[in-house]
Amino acid sequence: MREIGQSETDSQPLVAAIDLGSNSFHMIVARVDQGEIRPVERLGEKVQLAAGLAKDGSLSEAAMERGLNCLAQFAQYMKGRTFQAIRIVGTNALRKARNSDEFVRNATKILPYPIEIIAGREEARLIYLGVAQTQADDNDRRLVVDIGGGSTELIVGERFEPRLLESLHMGCVTFNDRFFSGGHLSPERFQSAYYAARLELLNIEKTYRELSWEDAVGSSGSIRTVSSILQATGEGDIITRERLDKLKNDLLVFNRTDRIRFPGLKPERQTIFPAGLAILTACFDAFDIEQMQYSDGALREGVLYDMLGRDRHEDVRGRTISALMKRYHVDQSNAEAVRQHALCCFDQVAETWGLCQAERELLSWAALVCEVGLDISHSQYHRHGAYLIHHSDLMGFSKEQQRKLALLVRGHRRTIPRTLIDSDDEEGRLLKLTVLLRIAIVLNHIRGADNGFTYSLEADNKKLTVSFPKKWLKQHPLTAADFERERIEQIRVGYWLVVD
Repeated sequence: MREIGQSETDSQPLVAAIDLGSNSFHMIVARVDQGEIRPVERLGEKVQLAAGLAKDGSLSEAAMERGLNCLAQFAQYMKGRTFQAIRIVGTNALRKARNSDEFVRNATKILPYPIEIIAGREEARLIYLGVAQTQADDNDRRLVVDIGGGSTELIVGERFEPRLLESLHMGCVTFNDRFFSGGHLSPERFQSAYYAARLELLNIEKTYRELSWEDAVGSSGSIRTVSSILQATGEGDIITRERLDKLKNDLLVFNRTDRIRFPGLKPERQTIFPAGLAILTACFDAFDIEQMQYSDGALREGVLYDMLGRDRHEDVRGRTISALMKRYHVDQSNAEAVRQHALCCFDQVAETWGLCQAERELLSWAALVCEVGLDISHSQYHRHGAYLIHHSDLMGFSKEQQRKLALLVRGHRRTIPRTLIDSDDEEGRLLKLTVLLRIAIVLNHIRGADNGFTYSLEADNKKLTVSFPKKWLKQHPLTAADFERERIEQIRVGYWLVVD
């Protein structure tokens, strides 16, 4: 599997993290750009190292050969490129293998870098760091679940600090071999895998429940697969108990793992899917999880951030926006002025319109990046900007947040698009933010004319009144014309703008 990122002609140094997992080997290559780690290449191969563990605990020759062949592919990619830093970590299968030294010895002949076989809790810490760096940096406590090939990591933490770390000896590859050997699938086999997972979780259930959390996040292949199937079947991207139960019932229609067919299920994950689903279902029941979202961040991302000292207490989204502005040469003083006007407008109408803090943050980000498209062309730059934001990898932002941010940038000037007018968000809240952003931009045009002007904004359902000091507007006919043009556009989308 290969996903190509930005051009490799960039001048920023390359860094790489390699994860020698029990199911797959993965490499992520990134550049450090404006203080942000920007992935430019991902390579991965299903190796199933854990499936090659014999009863005496040694890795088979075939399993080692699969792993070494994968590393040879990584080495070919790295040849001729200069890396500032490289870190390679091995996980459960290499922790358990009696002959892991032999594998490491042969691996370093292919990739001449140290290979760290990390402990289970260190793996959990790095996974949490990878997830935390790609989630909103709020104060809520979160539970992170990562189901790998040979182990499952469970972490409770706040922001960038893990509070509880655990690595359990259950994974989709080992459970597949144990409960679904020969490709046989039945309700009884699934139930056996489920109860085995519950027994593994039994020793930590009480401690984890006592600490508690607000959000549950899942990472890595098994949970990504569940999320992909739910999205492909129209269930949405949030994993819930009800959706897991339905998925289990649909799964048990099949009597062999090699016959499993679901939209969104990749062929290489077909045979290990029942094992991963059984473990995830057990986690939901053991910890009374109501819903879980999937995170792209996991072990290899955590290795990158840990290697470069990126575990600072900061909102990853703010760092992402700042990097985006620098990358596309946004006039920072002008963007900050627009942001201040937008927030001033928001604060005056938020209570009347029932807007929340999350929407204030969204408006603030949109104000800062609404001109990113100017780096491509002045003509239709709002469209260029929306495209860039929608299709960029914005660390910390969910796909839904990214979609909304792109829509605000698209609608901040010229004609407000139908996608905003017809938006299915509750009470047209995104359209309200668009209206406020457009007013903020008109207000920002006044800066050069009069730095001492004052104004107030009042909302009444879909009527907005902007008030200036007496006679001020008559003395500034250009501003009056600017607002008149905006008034006509807002009438078209059902808002009444009054300026006096």
